[in-house]
Amino acid sequence: MRISVLVLRPFNVARTVKSMIKAGAAGLHIEDQVGAKRCGHRPNKAIVSKEEMVDRIRAAVDAKTDPDFVIMARTDALAVEGLDAAIERAQAYVEAGAEMLFPEAITELAMYRQFADAVQVPILANITEFGATPLFTTDELRSAHVAMALYPLSAFRAMNRAAEHVYNVLRQEGTQKSVIDTMQTRNELYESINYYQYEEKLDNLFARSQVK
Repeated sequence: MRISVLVLRPFNVARTVKSMIKAGAAGLHIEDQVGAKRCGHRPNKAIVSKEEMVDRIRAAVDAKTDPDFVIMARTDALAVEGLDAAIERAQAYVEAGAEMLFPEAITELAMYRQFADAVQVPILANITEFGATPLFTTDELRSAHVAMALYPLSAFRAMNRAAEHVYNVLRQEGTQKSVIDTMQTRNELYESINYYQYEEKLDNLFARSQVK
């Protein structure tokens, strides 16, 4: 899951970690951008000092009440300070206790391998469309020692385009008949969310209530 801690004080980081563990989350990532952050693939990003980010990570690690909860460090330093400085930051973040690394806006495949070799923890790649990072294949990422790939907006962008098309058809034709074969059917939707199982439980519950 993708959850970013954008506050500046370690106390808030610690509180967030405890809250996420209580909610059942498996982990979170903490960014080194300033509080008024920008999209990682946009220009003019600003990052906090290495020392401040290290304090955030230490606070997160100290707040862990579940040993399996994963603290991931995200760094946007590549676009701001360059590769060498970004790797230096990554090493400091891992030394502070980060268990995974998310180097944002990577522009070359070999850079992932350089981060992986430098920190010796699992690397996450953010393969978002229309950004700074090329659309590397999973095989390419695997070869560069990437352990996890993130596709945060792929389905969202596809859904938006599909929705635009459907509503344009409705506006022009006054009916959705010509695009009905592009839609998920009612049965397909219900099967995907286990609706029939939920409905059966409700029926059984109501049946028991009526008997009483």
